[in-house]
Amino acid sequence: MNADSGHRKGEIAELKSQLRQLAGSRAPGVEEVKRELYKKVISYMTIGIDVSSLFSEMVMCSATSDLVVKKMCYLYVGNYAKVHPDLALLTINFLQRDCQDDDPMIRGLALRSLCSLRVMNFVEYLVGSLRKGLKDNNGYVRQVAAMGVLKLYHIAPTACIENDFVATLKSMLSQDPDAQVREWSRTVCVRWKRFWFWREPTVTVQTKIGRCYIASKSIKDFSEWAQCLVLDMVSKYIPVDPNETFDIMNLLEDRLQHSNSAVVLATIKVFLQLTISMADVHQQVYERIKAPLLTLISSGSPELSYAVLSHLHLLVMRAPILFSSDYKHFYCRYSDPSYVKKLKIEMLTAVASESNMYEIVTELSEYAANVDVGITREAIRAVGKIALNLCDVNAIVDRLLQFLEMERDYVTAETLVLVKDLVRKYPEWSHDCIAVVGNVSSKSIQEPKAKAALIWMLGEYSHDMLDAPYVLESFVDNWLEEDSPEVRLELLTAAAKIFFKRPPESQKLLGAALAAAVDDPDQDVHDKGLFYYRLLQQGVQTAESIVNPPKKAVSDFADIQNSEMRDRIFDEFNSLSVIYREPSYMFLDKEHRKLYEFSDEAAPTDVLPTQKLDANDNDLLLGAFDKEESQSGVSNGDDGPLSAPRSPSPTLLGDSVPPVSASNIPAAFGIDDLLGLNISTPPPPPPSLVLSSKPVLDSGTFQKKWSQLPVALSFEHPISAQSLKTTQPLLRHMQEKSVQCMASGGQSPTFKFFFFAQKADGMPGTGFFLVECLVHTSAGKASVKVKSEDSTFTAAFSDLFKSALSSFII
Repeated sequence: MNADSGHRKGEIAELKSQLRQLAGSRAPGVEEVKRELYKKVISYMTIGIDVSSLFSEMVMCSATSDLVVKKMCYLYVGNYAKVHPDLALLTINFLQRDCQDDDPMIRGLALRSLCSLRVMNFVEYLVGSLRKGLKDNNGYVRQVAAMGVLKLYHIAPTACIENDFVATLKSMLSQDPDAQVREWSRTVCVRWKRFWFWREPTVTVQTKIGRCYIASKSIKDFSEWAQCLVLDMVSKYIPVDPNETFDIMNLLEDRLQHSNSAVVLATIKVFLQLTISMADVHQQVYERIKAPLLTLISSGSPELSYAVLSHLHLLVMRAPILFSSDYKHFYCRYSDPSYVKKLKIEMLTAVASESNMYEIVTELSEYAANVDVGITREAIRAVGKIALNLCDVNAIVDRLLQFLEMERDYVTAETLVLVKDLVRKYPEWSHDCIAVVGNVSSKSIQEPKAKAALIWMLGEYSHDMLDAPYVLESFVDNWLEEDSPEVRLELLTAAAKIFFKRPPESQKLLGAALAAAVDDPDQDVHDKGLFYYRLLQQGVQTAESIVNPPKKAVSDFADIQNSEMRDRIFDEFNSLSVIYREPSYMFLDKEHRKLYEFSDEAAPTDVLPTQKLDANDNDLLLGAFDKEESQSGVSNGDDGPLSAPRSPSPTLLGDSVPPVSASNIPAAFGIDDLLGLNISTPPPPPPSLVLSSKPVLDSGTFQKKWSQLPVALSFEHPISAQSLKTTQPLLRHMQEKSVQCMASGGQSPTFKFFFFAQKADGMPGTGFFLVECLVHTSAGKASVKVKSEDSTFTAAFSDLFKSALSSFII
């Protein structure tokens, strides 16, 4: 490394010597040599080597007519001027001299470089050059000068006002003969509205700029980028009366036929926003913009088609009836990539109506045989959605049931989920559906959602499926091999339902299911099993009325995206919000956030979002984890959720128990006599908890687990921390107790910590314990929230954590 550094220094010294020799030389071929030396200097600068020591030599060699050398010299000066303002003073003379060169290209480049120096001490030199540049006879120089005024404002706002650049640029905005100059002036205007109309409100600014450009009728002369900016500005304009609305729309009518999709979408946004309060005209706008959008879909690249389709999908969701006759435009082509096909399938689902649903369902059924598994799944889901949204579902049900005969696991899985929803909404079709579902082999279904759907139908329609109890028995026998809690929950419910319908055949089934459920490691499954057990203790008839009440048809299913959310996205038409299908506030981060200080053992400081610390902020200690917790609906109260004590495993009586019927069992009949459940044995004590001394958990996983896990325990505990001034003493103390810190922040008298710990090797499971700890030094107490992946050891870990806090003294 040292040898390489010395080698570089030697090369830079040699370059310095060669540049000194070339300074002022007019020998033949000197320009070619100078160009090669400049290239070498720029290459070093590009890869991060400090060549600022060549500053004076580079400036001395800048007296050249070679435009390439000039550009490289300007690039070098602009890179080092801000870092070395004392050296930048050497560039003033030659830059001002070049600003008066006969070549307009050199004048423009020199003025741009002069404005890019952005050194406060150079303002007096910059003002004069800008004034001349704004009045230059060449359009390129005036463009550079217009942008230079904006750069000047960032370092000296008062200088812009005192030198009357406002009036100059306002006149250029509408009167300059060069369309490019007007475009650049408008660009600066959009970026800096308050400058141009110094004492006028923002609404007036938008109004005046909008009228100026609409009146000028020169939008055709601008580049496509500039047209988009102008149109975006006009979309925010509020017309005085309907006549002005129609004048603007007539003026921009030809922009809908533009070849650039960005211009078309920007124009559509203007039309939609101007007519948002005019219902009849707004509907006519939808009819008018259909043709341009459909043309762009078929004429552009796949990426362009996807962007346009996303905007069209938003419009279809707002007014599907207006696009129902154009459904064939959304048929998938063989050459379409998967993401475009997926969006087109969503479009077909949205425009489906009573008049076109048979054609659309036929087309979607063809996609169900696609080699792309993802597209096949989407097509089947689309058929199901159409069936749930429309009333006449005769042909659609037949199509869905035919999918079950394709004997493809993923097709069967998707179809079972949809058939379950279908019979919930249309009970009259249950007989036909269950007859086909009964022929499906449960061994071929591997996906949890499909398993859960099949088990639900087995429990709900066991009277139509003779072998339902025996199929459920096979699932219960493999309870320990089932990884999905969702399936185990559904299996427990199905066992309870079928018991009340066919008790002689399902008596042992329910007992085995309850026995497995109360010993299940998942808290939800355990609690539900315990609930059913205690419910049965209240009486079979009472339990039957709760577990298996009369069913009513589902009238409608919840929409994934509500209308209010779509309205928010519609207001941000022609932006990434439409592509992401989320309002901008949901995916844009706040700037300059810095809250957490990470310990050395945790992840680097740039992994988790941070927020600026303000001692006077009421939300001082609210961090990223708190926000995700509140969004996920987790309670922040002091009392965590209470878990019922685990009951012993149910055990069945022998086969000597006579068959019984739920209808003739008295309410006082003991459930112990029915299922043979023994509750006299006390639960075994959990093993003692041992923590790993070196837990491994990165910040991304911590944040994900924190947002998903519920608060298992909350408490306050005294702590001797009155003299705590920084977070480090407590971090070191907790690390000695095998509790590591992920993030910490705050200042006296309130500090906030996020801790984590892990069970030691050899302990059952590999669960983590996550802790949020607020230490109030003045009050001498700590407020603690614990989240755990294994509820069995939550209390034990809480005791360890309290012990660690108690032993901390400073």
